[in-house]
Amino acid sequence: MNVYDFDNTIYDGETLVDIVAFFAKRDPKVLRYIPKLLVLWGKEVFHFFTIEEALSAFSGFLEGYFVTITDMDKQIVEFWNKNEKKIKPFYNEIRRDDDVIVSGTTDFILEEIAKRIGIKNYICSSIDSKTGKFIRLCYRENKVEAFYERFPGAHIENFYTDSMNDKPMMDISDHVFIVKKNKITQIK
Repeated sequence: MNVYDFDNTIYDGETLVDIVAFFAKRDPKVLRYIPKLLVLWGKEVFHFFTIEEALSAFSGFLEGYFVTITDMDKQIVEFWNKNEKKIKPFYNEIRRDDDVIVSGTTDFILEEIAKRIGIKNYICSSIDSKTGKFIRLCYRENKVEAFYERFPGAHIENFYTDSMNDKPMMDISDHVFIVKKNKITQIK
């Protein structure tokens, strides 16, 4: 089984950054969430934040803004119409039907692109669309828990990621590949 992180691995960028920018162009109210999200992004780059901090920062945006959008499905389709081109070419070359994506990206964002690129199996962060509250944050050690919950006893042959934040997933994989832009380096 091949398992992939999504942001900066298969997708060239951070979906959260891109989705916030997408909505900010349509609605300036989004701008008030950017400072807190930028601080979190900076901490994430250097692996300096906790799951609790991530929940707090993302929750502000999701609970304060996300729940006010009445045509979210249409907006997400438009987002992916614009950003699908950011799926990295290497993925199409090695893609298999049984691939699994394990990502911190939220379900309402990932579902559309998964359909488009033929991913049947994905595990991601999940939120309540009525309240904007997290049901599950799929990050660090939570990824392993969510993976085994969905695939009990499964064996990961190859794991692809861009970040050491995925060390818990690396630990349960036979081979690990770090993806930086279009360069893939095996580290295990």
